[in-house]
Amino acid sequence: MDQQINDIELLENLHDSRDKFINEIGKVIIGQTDVLHHILIALFCKGHTLIVGVPGLAKTLMIKTIAELLELKFSRIQFTPDLMPSDITGTEIIDEDPSTGKREFRFFKGPVFGNIILADEINRTPPKTQAALLEAMQEHKVTTSGTTYTLDEPFFVLATQNPIEQEGTYPLPEAQLDRFMFNLKITYPTQEEEIKIVQSTTTDEQHESKPILSKNDLLSYQHLVRRVPVAENVISYAVKLVTSSRPESENAPDFIKEWIDWGAGPRASQFLILGAKAKAALDGRPTPDISDIKDMALPILRHRILPNFNAESEGVSPDDILSKLLESLE
Repeated sequence: MDQQINDIELLENLHDSRDKFINEIGKVIIGQTDVLHHILIALFCKGHTLIVGVPGLAKTLMIKTIAELLELKFSRIQFTPDLMPSDITGTEIIDEDPSTGKREFRFFKGPVFGNIILADEINRTPPKTQAALLEAMQEHKVTTSGTTYTLDEPFFVLATQNPIEQEGTYPLPEAQLDRFMFNLKITYPTQEEEIKIVQSTTTDEQHESKPILSKNDLLSYQHLVRRVPVAENVISYAVKLVTSSRPESENAPDFIKEWIDWGAGPRASQFLILGAKAKAALDGRPTPDISDIKDMALPILRHRILPNFNAESEGVSPDDILSKLLESLE
């Protein structure tokens, strides 16, 4: 009973903190409200996020500002073709003790030892280097020379990709894409938003972000999200949505069998429920409903389905297929 009363208070605090967060970051980032809400949801679900957008849309500024508002350590890794795994995880260097003159190997931690990691243009580096980051994402640990180092919590990776220029890139395989909770599309601002952006970025004024949540607050809210109850019909809907995306499933509509080679796996069902829980909690609601699952569907599923040649030849995108699938489940 005491835990329930405490959780109700935490829900109210979380809802208030969300409003303060959106208000504060809105002083720096103009627009992109949906993207910001989804990043917050991923943070509270302990999920990682892939952001797809052209250069110049303030992705780096957005992520750095989020780290400041949450009082978290921010690291940026610029992925390039010559980047090595040790450039991410860290390296051992011979270090001399000035008092004894004795030399020994000492591990110097790389940029992955942070709380919020910006993996900028992750598809510009070879698979071996991508794997070094993706292993840390999955295990929250780094192993080098037989020694395992645990990463500080919370640990959250935001990776970016440029959707236009694909020459000289190394696309992430489906198995690695599956480790990202969300695939978010960041679009150009509206004309009114762009006017505000130009007005705010061409003056000498600088806005200092005020912290909204502490690291301990964030960790407690992550545990709270896991405790949010979910009705059985909501779980059934999420699982039916995911299984219907698989061409071999008896639930799959004909257009799925026609357009999809591979559907989403069980991790998609888990993320749909976790995302719905976090969305309800951020809205101040005690439990999610089916509308929350629908809101989570596109960013969670768009990188987990593999359209075939039929879909590509007809100009049908993953989002088109998923929207049609949601309509078929009504």
